[in-house]
Amino acid sequence: MSDVKLVAKPGEVQFAKGLEGVIARETTKSYVDGKNGKLYYHGIPIEELAENSSFEEVFFLLMYDRLPTEGEFDYFKSRMVQYREIQPEVYEYIRRASGRYNDTPMSVLRTAVSMLASFDDSAEEDSLPAHEREAIKITSRMATITAAIGRARRGLEPIHPRPDLSHAANFLYMLFGEEPDPFYARVMDVILILHADHGCNASTFATIVVKSTLSDMYSSIVAGIAALKGPLHGGANQRALRMLREIGEPEKAEEWVLNALAKKRRIMGFGHRVYKAYDPRARILHKYAVEMTQREDADPQLRKYLQMAEIIERVMIERVGKKGIFPNVDFYSGVVMSSMGIDDELFTPIFATSRVAGWTAHALEQRLDNRIFRPRFVYVGPAEDHWIPIEERKKPEQEPTPLKPLERMV
Repeated sequence: MSDVKLVAKPGEVQFAKGLEGVIARETTKSYVDGKNGKLYYHGIPIEELAENSSFEEVFFLLMYDRLPTEGEFDYFKSRMVQYREIQPEVYEYIRRASGRYNDTPMSVLRTAVSMLASFDDSAEEDSLPAHEREAIKITSRMATITAAIGRARRGLEPIHPRPDLSHAANFLYMLFGEEPDPFYARVMDVILILHADHGCNASTFATIVVKSTLSDMYSSIVAGIAALKGPLHGGANQRALRMLREIGEPEKAEEWVLNALAKKRRIMGFGHRVYKAYDPRARILHKYAVEMTQREDADPQLRKYLQMAEIIERVMIERVGKKGIFPNVDFYSGVVMSSMGIDDELFTPIFATSRVAGWTAHALEQRLDNRIFRPRFVYVGPAEDHWIPIEERKKPEQEPTPLKPLERMV
């Protein structure tokens, strides 16, 4: 590092913008094989986990780097059930923020998770048992918070968790107020499995950077939520569904996407920073989208969405597939969740409700082999300057952006 020039003119020093390709640390949690379109959680292909596993088991796998025995799994699930409920003060905040203040769901989720720390006596304890306990608490309660947000936005009272339901089924029960169809519960389980971890993405990196300072687990997860809230990370499935609504009819889909490509408009749900092949999670969700829209009770409009999505996929692969641009997980997940009656504003909080399993697992991994993150900037400002009295300062050649009056900056 001492040989790297850290004072330079703009553009003089070459570096990996956005840290692209830079190795941050070793991990045992997940591996994204972007070239071949593969995803593994601790060596197990995502297809096998989506077919056979559950979110609770995947969470155990990410936490402990192995599948549980039957006894271990029963105990682990009982701990998750034990921690599902949240405090009345958190419910009240969710109600007020989602109604009166009309905050975005991700903003409410961020603050609600931060509030949880106030009710945890071990939140500041820096020990492995405390961190492990907090990881299970936060992951279990994120589903309760997200469901409460969904109900509050519709003016409904929260529904408290049921101990006899799986994590996925309980989430749908808390969201809709009735025990879900077993098929829908399984689909939600798969959605949670597919989003649980995905290498060193922005929100996971934010999580471990905060944990590397020896900050508490709650602060680390709030950092992950804050990163996921950004439109370049979370929310792509919501925008993909809005794209389908904009197109409107299947017969308009091909012309729409060709015009969008001609105008260099971004097609939501396509392309990925790592994948240069078909995202394996998209294949799995496409299969479920087909099954869901073929059910007798399926909304005809959702069948149209799937038809449009398949036409867009065909055209996109024909036109830009050779550039490594294929459907990603966001392309079909919106159709799937809409088929379950989930409002699109909850898509990103549900993403967080899943990804928290990976965030907490990586935070624990970081703490076990910690070194604070301290990259460097290349300084491209003036080599030397001096302070001068304000009355002697010259007016700049280019006017700066006017500041708002102080009274408006409260």
